[in-house]
Amino acid sequence: MKLDRILPFARILLEKAVQPGDIAVDGTMGNGFDTVFLANLTGEAGHVYAFDIQSEAIQSTTAKLAAEQLSERCTLFHAGHEQLKNLVPEKETRSLTGAIFNLGYLPGGDKTITTQASTTISAIEQLLEKMKPEGIIVLVIYHGHPEGAIERDELLAYVKHLPQDKAHVLQYGFINQANHPPFIVAIEKRA
Repeated sequence: MKLDRILPFARILLEKAVQPGDIAVDGTMGNGFDTVFLANLTGEAGHVYAFDIQSEAIQSTTAKLAAEQLSERCTLFHAGHEQLKNLVPEKETRSLTGAIFNLGYLPGGDKTITTQASTTISAIEQLLEKMKPEGIIVLVIYHGHPEGAIERDELLAYVKHLPQDKAHVLQYGFINQANHPPFIVAIEKRA
């Protein structure tokens, strides 16, 4: 297949936005894969701030970062991503260029603990306020469960009404696949 699958496309978007020395946010650290990816993009001079409400996510991400010798490049918060403005130091947001959210539930974790549109929208608004122009927020939306479908609908309603002079919004996904395939909403901050 020549078309990029969802997760590789998410990484392509982040590679366009995040450079060595930049600041990035992993809004849902989960099992740590995106935190490690972002830490490699930001390099030794940059930093990643990662959020999750589940201790299992913190433990998994901590182990992955240690194995890759990237721990010093990251700060992990046992908190929801809606706390971004309160937890990421103001001076760091001058170089904030990328963020990713894998929405839904923790793979291999408690499926009753899911992300919520209200907290994700709050985090998006905070990022758009702080992020550099041309910074990119990537939302990977998993909607194959009841809470995910609700979150999908609320997020799509929100992003469709973002003013065009403030952000470009892209939706990318496969529309002929079975079992509610995940899709991407990417938001690029305008000047």
